[in-house]
Amino acid sequence: MLKGGCFCGAIRYEADDTPTQATACHCSICRRTSAAPFVAWFTVTPEAFRIVSGQPTRISSSEHATRTFCPACGTPLSFQSARYPDEIDVTICSLDVPEQVPPRSHTWRASGLGWVKLADGIRAYPEKCPE
Repeated sequence: MLKGGCFCGAIRYEADDTPTQATACHCSICRRTSAAPFVAWFTVTPEAFRIVSGQPTRISSSEHATRTFCPACGTPLSFQSARYPDEIDVTICSLDVPEQVPPRSHTWRASGLGWVKLADGIRAYPEKCPE
């Protein structure tokens, strides 16, 4: 079981499944909502993910997507798209042990920052990782 939460501890979550994906996303929306050059995510089914304490705030980040974050400290927690209803993405670095789920790819590199130079040897895709 994967466990995690926000920086201040107000939100705690658990995820039962083995992640189907783990990626570092370089899209402009992830960058803007996190104020970081990219965001690492793992993917599980919505049924496998549950908030066990606290109540995250939801925002619509596009016409099809919702993100959650802690209302007290601002930690980004999850991303869900109506285009992929069987998936919820959770920020890897909000895990208690982020080393449990290392990214296996980089996605949306076509819109990534030019000064980010990848040297980790994992596959980079211009857009979404192929299924």
